[in-house]
Amino acid sequence: MVGVEMEQGALYSPVVGLIYVFNLIVGTGALTMPKALGETGWLLGLVLIIALAFMSYMTVTFVVESMASANAMIRWKHLQRMKKEGSINEAAVARHIDSPMDEQRPLLETDGSTDSAHFYDITQKIEMGQMARLFFNIWGVRLFYVVLAIYLYGDLAIYAAAVPKSLRDVACTYTLSTNQTNHSNILPENAPCWSGAELTRLNAYRIFVAAFTFLLGPFMFFNVQKTKYLQIFTTIMRWAAFLMMIIIAAIRLIKGQGQGHPPVANFTGVPNFFGVCVYSFMCHHSLPSLVTPIRNKSKLKVLFSADYILILGFYLLLSYTGIFAFSNIKDLYTLSFNTDSVISVKFIQYFLALFPVFTLSTNFPIIGITLRENIKSIFYRDGRKSRYFCIDRLVFPIVTLLPPVIVALITEDVEFLVGITGSYAGSAIQYIVPAALVYYSRRDMNLALGSEVKNTQKSPFASVFWVGFTLIWALSCISFVTVNHIITKK
Repeated sequence: MVGVEMEQGALYSPVVGLIYVFNLIVGTGALTMPKALGETGWLLGLVLIIALAFMSYMTVTFVVESMASANAMIRWKHLQRMKKEGSINEAAVARHIDSPMDEQRPLLETDGSTDSAHFYDITQKIEMGQMARLFFNIWGVRLFYVVLAIYLYGDLAIYAAAVPKSLRDVACTYTLSTNQTNHSNILPENAPCWSGAELTRLNAYRIFVAAFTFLLGPFMFFNVQKTKYLQIFTTIMRWAAFLMMIIIAAIRLIKGQGQGHPPVANFTGVPNFFGVCVYSFMCHHSLPSLVTPIRNKSKLKVLFSADYILILGFYLLLSYTGIFAFSNIKDLYTLSFNTDSVISVKFIQYFLALFPVFTLSTNFPIIGITLRENIKSIFYRDGRKSRYFCIDRLVFPIVTLLPPVIVALITEDVEFLVGITGSYAGSAIQYIVPAALVYYSRRDMNLALGSEVKNTQKSPFASVFWVGFTLIWALSCISFVTVNHIITKK
């Protein structure tokens, strides 16, 4: 998933921030949610998605608290550096710590207030990598960047499979005859792309993967930015597609045409559903870009609570209308509508089928460039570059592009890719890293400022119990998923 990049200095209201967070979270994962929930069971899936939404919300509050601590740590280090240089004395340091911070004021300007909590104001955008450098040791920092790189590799592999698969399903018009129809009504990979054609569906998919790579791959060698107008375009496309899918499925149910009969509970679907949910609630790595420009941050906990309740309701509406309306849901939910038996309007069929193409293609270069820079951070420190031009301009972009393309050529199972990415690297980014950040930031800030200076963005889950519970939850879930994959040889 990609964070929303704001123009430098642009501030917005909490309501706009709520919309940005909603748009960030509701993305590719939502398209794989209906099938994953249907395979898990309508009751068991309901219990799990509520639990996973709660865990994601809790770790979001950990990240926000760590952002505030990072801002305070940078201020404290700056004051200590000035004291060492003789610019200010101990009394001035104490006075500055007791002074409220403001987005439009210099760091060391004071108005005489004694509200020390403002020392934790989030006025500077500090990314998760910077927070890791502030609170982790060198191995912790490197491990963070490795995990983030793996997650972004998974992101790119999902996009590199989803877009060609959507294009293949639109381009290939061959369908099974009545006597050939299997129980799942799914075309085999060796089926022809068109009637009488020698080109198979699998080879057509791989051709589209190659075309996708050659069209968007070159952007990895340059720098691009997601503009405000592109954000508006993708947001309109996203909401039009989601509303169409919900309305069409709801109409089928109202007319009594629902064909879905999902089980109450199916534990074999839990591992994949866990990964899909983790991926679908992911926003943690992009929070600094979204939270810092919010003008009034006093109600951030309320904002995120509202966001998660809305997102949870949206996922349930999308998934439950789907699992009861359709008997066989595709791993990309949009492809379930690419037939006349579901919707006879060709424009809607093509719009929904090509929806991932438009939205994911615009994100692919941005995620790739983010991954490229994170890979550099593993090998370089403090933003330094290699002495060799070809290393920065050729080797790193190629290393960024090739692995996800190879994975996409091997498998087109988007649901599986989402599940694996979310279960492993996603769990680390969403659970382990926030828990570690909040634990070490609390320890370091207590040593630096003492317990008298309160963090106004402190998580409501302030007890160390919740940090331990999050780590145990993450490790237990990862172990369960791994054992299941070994047993089922998936």
